[in-house]
Amino acid sequence: MFIQRRKLAAGIVGLFLAMTVLLTSCGPANQIIIGTQTFTETKILAEMYKGLIEDRTELKVKVIPDLAASPLVLTSLKRGDIDMGTLYSGEIFNGYFPVEDTKDRDKVLQQAQAGFKKTFDFRWMDSLGFENTYAFTVRRELAEEKGYKKISDVMKDAGNLRLGVDTTWMERPSDGYPAFQKAYGFKFSKEYPMEQSLVYQAVANNQVDIVLAYSTDPRLKAYDLVTLEDDQHFFPPFDASPVIRNDALTKHPEIEAVISEIIGKIDAQTMIDLNYKVDIEKKSEREVAIQYLKDQGYLKEN
Repeated sequence: MFIQRRKLAAGIVGLFLAMTVLLTSCGPANQIIIGTQTFTETKILAEMYKGLIEDRTELKVKVIPDLAASPLVLTSLKRGDIDMGTLYSGEIFNGYFPVEDTKDRDKVLQQAQAGFKKTFDFRWMDSLGFENTYAFTVRRELAEEKGYKKISDVMKDAGNLRLGVDTTWMERPSDGYPAFQKAYGFKFSKEYPMEQSLVYQAVANNQVDIVLAYSTDPRLKAYDLVTLEDDQHFFPPFDASPVIRNDALTKHPEIEAVISEIIGKIDAQTMIDLNYKVDIEKKSEREVAIQYLKDQGYLKEN
């Protein structure tokens, strides 16, 4: 995902989606509009926000899905086409304002909160409790056999391990393979660049031994993969947070208290499980979100 994964989709698709937001965003004063990116977890989270807001307040919520990538969500927030969305703390590295170059999760989040408030007058809330960033993963049987728990653990065997990664990561300057080798002090025996969608199946089929995945991808669960701790803090943090226009909060201050109920409560494994229900079990985002809120006691069973 990350800095390049989150870049704004160019051309006609981006323009079409932007026009769609503009045309559909006009609504009554008691309506909150939430925009989402194209990937599943942002849609699930939007349905959680909607469920909580409509349960706790008199407001109605409209969800506009598939706004390409995070930059289009930001653009829509800036224009006032949407009131709220989910963004990731590593978005600060896309050049919106000057930032300190750090990979400390708390500092990155603090810079997102301060920078987007000052620059765009957004309320960037605390983390929901998980981040969606790059993660090295291995088959469970290999992790248990070798005792792999963190990335540094594979150093002793790296000369015999086959690495599967998405093609773009191999050449990324700040968080790609050359920088990884410098940070961790080792390289793998062979590297197999491929489309990101293929890496999970490749490791499950023993075509490679270790792959670079995304930390809340449901295929981690589908293929029973173990995520290794990034013990050198190499990858940039991408903590997920609700982001709300401050003018929306001025009109409807109750929203912040409502959304705060789930701040810090959703960990990475929970997000993997929820994504799994949608992407693998083919349930709707709305169904999964509402059932989660009921299971956790945020909403009453009807």
